[in-house]
Parts: sequence; structure tokens; C-alpha cells
Amino acid sequence: MPATLSYPGVYIEEISSGVRTIIGVATSITAFVGRAVRGPVNDPIRIQSFSDYVRVFGGLSELSTMSYAVQQFFLNGGTDALIVRVHRAGARAQLNLPTGGGPLVIEADNEGEWGNNLRATVDHDTKGNIPPATDNTEFNLLIEEMVPGSTTEVAQSEAFLNVSSDAASPRFVKTVLDQDSKLVSLPGNVPDRPNPGVINATANSGSDGNTILDAQINPVAPNKDGLFALDKADLFNLLCIPPLDRDTDISSGTRDAAAKYCGDRRAFFVVDPPAAWNDITTAEAGVSTPLTFMTRSKNAAAYFPRVRMQDPLKENRLITFAPCGAIAGIMARTDTTRGVWKAPAGQEATITGARELAVKMTDGENGRLNPLGLNCLRTFPVTGHVVWGARTLDGADQLASEWKYIPVRRLALYIEESLFRGTKWVVFEPNDEPTWAQIRLNLGAFMQNLFRQGAFQGQSPREAYFVKCDKETTTQDDINRGVVNIVIGFAPLKPAEFVVIKIQQIAGQIAT
Repeated sequence: MPATLSYPGVYIEEISSGVRTIIGVATSITAFVGRAVRGPVNDPIRIQSFSDYVRVFGGLSELSTMSYAVQQFFLNGGTDALIVRVHRAGARAQLNLPTGGGPLVIEADNEGEWGNNLRATVDHDTKGNIPPATDNTEFNLLIEEMVPGSTTEVAQSEAFLNVSSDAASPRFVKTVLDQDSKLVSLPGNVPDRPNPGVINATANSGSDGNTILDAQINPVAPNKDGLFALDKADLFNLLCIPPLDRDTDISSGTRDAAAKYCGDRRAFFVVDPPAAWNDITTAEAGVSTPLTFMTRSKNAAAYFPRVRMQDPLKENRLITFAPCGAIAGIMARTDTTRGVWKAPAGQEATITGARELAVKMTDGENGRLNPLGLNCLRTFPVTGHVVWGARTLDGADQLASEWKYIPVRRLALYIEESLFRGTKWVVFEPNDEPTWAQIRLNLGAFMQNLFRQGAFQGQSPREAYFVKCDKETTTQDDINRGVVNIVIGFAPLKPAEFVVIKIQQIAGQIAT
């Protein structure tokens, strides 16, 4: 009712319908953690194409298994990724610009040998320096990144006009570079206006560092570094941690930490097979040994074997790669075309770019690994190389887990994350029947939409899902403690893993 009824007439009042639309979250934002040749360190950067990766992180490199995994992700249908670059003992290149009060030190914006190709050019032809004045603090600064091996070809450049060495100036050079430059920064003090001329980066002062270790991925004291830099990201759904280098796997401890972190963030870990799994017997023994591989997890799935693809940096020769990037891309592709409730496996789950598999297996050998919860990559005539398994690492037959299948688990994570974000309006609302009714209405609409898309079993909504929020779920004691309980159930679609066809001969009938 309007606050004041002061005159005879008609009053208009808008009444809320109580409908609060719940929007489903993304399902295939994939986080990659590993080594790159350049780019921000321990900071999740969102990219949406491999061209973005090249621009920010430098493209393919033999030192970076992550660069190949990201390329294979986008090649196989991925569209959205978060990149966390880690490094070990890397160094930033420096340019020392001479001034009257000592050098002005400019650093490459991040670690890596790429910074050794930087060049700075200073001139004094500023708007405040006409005619020239000896006490003027202004100067122009041109930063160029030269093409490796060239002294004339420029890859990219940044020009900063009328910057000043005076800290009181609105164009103070340190503030301008720190905020506007993607190539360099000023780590120290600014003594004087630098002398005019061209300055190249100090020879070999930039370094890519040593091969990364598990300590860079899974630090002992995480402070939003390595894997835990993803704390800075709002959302990711899939996690890939490629091998440390082409011959060195991440440790079982790092795999366990990654699976646990995915559980905390309602995400899913795509696990690579160790390099030592070069035959069926080794893989069978390895996946059965949690101490050497990893602890069983409903938030992780492992794939075997590795894939062989052409390497552009090796004259397109076939090189063996860990498959996590390609698998994550297939998951993203399946989510887009069929939905997160569809198993990312089968004849549609072709591995784009794969030329052969590191281990070729028969149906019988596949049958030894599948019951252990290890998903196989297979090669079939006409179809080609495909993903031929859809089990979580909790999906071994012996465990009898309700989270046996990848699509069931990922659908549950999708629902959980969507409802976690979509029910925050309930906080501090009156804990009574009108609020409960709104909850049932809004969550029921979300679940009904999934049902109509074919996400659940059942021919009717009653068979497919339920949403319960009433006096049965929320008692008076719960109300006194400020708690509202919502119970949601759904009947998930489970993949037809085994198709049995029964054939029978028709017995001849004796005519009478």
C-alpha cells in the first residue's frame, strides 16, 4: 500500500512477483597451471582463443608443456580458459637509462628471456620543452620489443609522451608505466630525467628460469601462488596441470592437492597418465596403486594413453603429448552441443589433431582398465581416435560409488554452483512460508528448465526431480538458529556404457 493516502483518487502500486531467475553458470571454463615463456606470474588470466595465449603468454615453446595443452584445448572445441603461469628462478630483463643522478632502471613487466629483446628510446621533444630548458623534467619514452634476432624489426611498441621524472607531476613516469604499460615497469626510484638516446636491454639479464617443480604448482605455504592462484578467479569448471616438462610428471601429492582443491571449488580435474605408463600392464598396476598415482576422487578423471601429434617446433614430427588439454576441449565441445549431462565420450568425442595413440589396445585390454576407473582412448576404423570411457576416479567397480560417471558428477557440480549463486537473495530474508514458497518457485523453475532440456531421467517432472523447502526441512529450531534448509533431488542420466544385443533364431514351426 502507498505510504500516504492523502487525496481521493486512484493510486498505482507495483507488487513484486517473487520470481528471481536463476541463471546456470558456465560449465567448461578450463584452468591451466604451468610454465610459459612470458606473461603475468601467479595470476589467472582469462583468454578465449589461442591467439590470446600467444599475445599474452608467448605461444608455443618446447619448455612449456602448458602451451601445447592450451593449443590442443582450443583445437578440440574449448572456448574459455584461465592461464596461471608459474616460474622457478626466472629473472626480469632490465634497461638502465643514464641520468645525471644515476641510472633510471626499467624492468620487463614479467620474467623471461623475451625481455632481452626490449629497447628504450628517449627524446626531449616534449610540449613543455620548447624552447629547450635545462631544468625541464619532461621527456618522451618509446618502448619497443624487437623480433628475436633482429635489430630493425619491431614486434610491438608502446609510446609514452610528455612523462615526467617529477613525482608531483600528473604524468609521473612511474605511475604512467605501472598503469599503462604491458611491457615494462619501474621497480625503484626515479632520479632525474634520462639522457636522450637508444638503450637496449642489459645482455641476458632476462631468464626463463629452471624447469618448474611440484613446489611451484603446489607450494608448501600457499599464498595464492601456483594452483592456489585460482583463488583470485571467480569461477572455473575444469582443471588441467600438464607435466612439468616433456619427461617429468607432476607428483601424486600434487594430483591429490589438485583433486581436493577442485572439490572445494566445485570443479573437475582432468588427469594425465604418467609417462611411465607405456603399456597396458603398467597402467593397470599404476591406477590400482593410490600411493604412487593419486587418491581416488569423485572430482577427477584419468585418461590413458598419451596422444601423438605433430609438433610445429619440430618440423611437424610426431611427438607424444599428455592428453589433458585435448580432453578438456572435448568436454567443452560436448557441453556446447549436447549438454553437461552428456558423457564426453563415444564416436562424437574425436580427438582433433591426434595422429596416433602412444598405446594401441584391444577390446579385451580396454576391459581390464575400464573397471578400474581408467578411461581409455581408442582408435577405430573410420571414426578415428576417440575418448572411450566416462568414469571418474571414484568409478572403479569395486567402489560402487554413486559418482561413478563423469556426466553425473559434473551435472551435480553445475547444479550446486548455479544454486549457490542463485539463492544468495535468501540471506536475511524472513525465514517463513512466503520465503520458502519463493524458494520452491525459483529453484523449481531452474530444475524444470533442465528437465525440459533432457538432463534428467523420467517422463514427468515428478519422476525427474523434486525441490523441498517447508516446515519438514526447516524446523522451529532451525528457524531459531537462522537456518533455512533446502532439499533438492534429481534422477541423473547415466551413460549406456554397455550395450547388450540379444539375438535368437526363430525355431521352425511344424505345419499341422
